[in-house]
Amino acid sequence: MTDRFEEAYEQYKKDSGQVSEYEKVRKELDRDHIVAVRKNDDGDLIAFKTSQNRELDYLQALEEIKQGKLSHVDIIHKYRREIIRNEPDGIPENNLSNLPEF
Repeated sequence: MTDRFEEAYEQYKKDSGQVSEYEKVRKELDRDHIVAVRKNDDGDLIAFKTSQNRELDYLQALEEIKQGKLSHVDIIHKYRREIIRNEPDGIPENNLSNLPEF
């Protein structure tokens, strides 16, 4: 049972749009992310499998990243194209090109 002070503070957070750090982390962990890739014969990434077991082609993945539906990836502009890459974190094992293929 919460007391009136806790209720007042929860109402304050709700009204001000504040979210606890725990809630932010929990939401981030729940977000879909890329766990495997498909490459063509040239080694280019052409499709992605997500943590929710969805398979996306390159254009679908671009759109979902733009909409914020996929975490831990960015879009960069290079060679007049939009290129999908993982967020730089210094961990080579989770680079998109190093993920398992499906």
